[in-house]
Order: sequence, then C-alpha cells, then structure tokens
Amino acid sequence: MATSPIDGKAAVRALTKADPVLGRAIRRHGAFALVVNRGGTPFTLLAHAVVRQQLSNKAAATIEARLIAALGGACTPETVIAADPELLRGAGLSRAKAATLRDLAAKSLDGTIPGFRVLNRMADEAIIEHLTQVKGVGVWTAQMFLMFSLARPDIMPVLDYGVRKGFQRVYEHAEPPTPKALLAHAERWRPYRSVASWYLWRAADAN
Repeated sequence: MATSPIDGKAAVRALTKADPVLGRAIRRHGAFALVVNRGGTPFTLLAHAVVRQQLSNKAAATIEARLIAALGGACTPETVIAADPELLRGAGLSRAKAATLRDLAAKSLDGTIPGFRVLNRMADEAIIEHLTQVKGVGVWTAQMFLMFSLARPDIMPVLDYGVRKGFQRVYEHAEPPTPKALLAHAERWRPYRSVASWYLWRAADAN
C-alpha cells in the first residue's frame, strides 16, 4: 500500500476555493492521505472486495484465510475456476459471493477484466462498464476500485452512505442528501471529487 499519487495540495486549494464550507471541513481534518492498494492484480483486489462485502474485518479475514487454504495457497482466476463451487461455499462464502467470485475469475481469464497496464489507459466510465459485467459487482464496488486501486481523482460515489452522512454533517442538514442532490452539489468539486469524498468520510467518522 502507498499514499495516493493525487496532488492533495492542489486538490485542497481548488476545493476550498470552490466550496468554502467544505474548505472548513478540510482544515478540520488535516492533510489528504488516501491510501492506494496496488498489492496484487485486479482480480485479487476485486476478489478481496467481494469477500469483504457486508462483513466485519475479523470475519472477512477468517473467510479469506480459509478460501486461500482451500484453493491450495493461492486465490487466482485459475484456482477459482478449477475449484468445485462447493469448495468455495465450504470456505464460508455465501452462494451469491461464490458465484460472483467464479464469474470474476472467468471474466479475468477472458480479458473482460484486464490487467493494470490496460486499465491505466482506460477512462473511468469504461472501467466501470467492464467491472460491472461481473455478476455481483456493482457501481459502488467499481468506484471503490477506481479510488483505492487506481487512484482516480474524480470519482463520486453517491451511493456510499458514509459519504452522504459526512455531507449531512459538514453542511448541517437534517438528513443525508439523496444521491441525485449530492451529485448535483458535487459538480463544483470537479476534478477532485475523490478528494472531497475522502474528506466526507473523515467527517462521517469524526466524534
């Protein structure tokens, strides 16, 4: 893992100028420090995200360890495709997650999910289109991959509850905004909506 290559200082200056209310929250929460995870292939990073959906860190780590052991020590497209689906279920995956993992493996092998060299040249929307062809991988998962594995600076995950909750706190609203309202407000944050989202997560987590 490494610090994001996004120019945080330039982003903070631009966001503060475009949106002084957000600027106050930025000053309150300190320097931008999004951590990028490039420790693997797109398949392994997406598989990790699939396993961890709707689970605590402890439960997810246990299932991941069981899964890797069941696959002979390596979770790769080849080992997943070769495995009996019941083997995946026996490691603790739900039926839906096992199906998603197998589809992810198949689409990694056929090139639907390309490697980082190709992904780095693709536009955000094109990547989302490719990733969401995997059964069980939605827009939110694709956006998290864009932010935390590809360090794309202008992703706006309007379906993320933490981002919406952070917006509610920063702008002192009675309720979190609708995704549509958040998307409209976020136009002023371009081209640094990922950075704005990171600060909204910090606001949501603050005591």
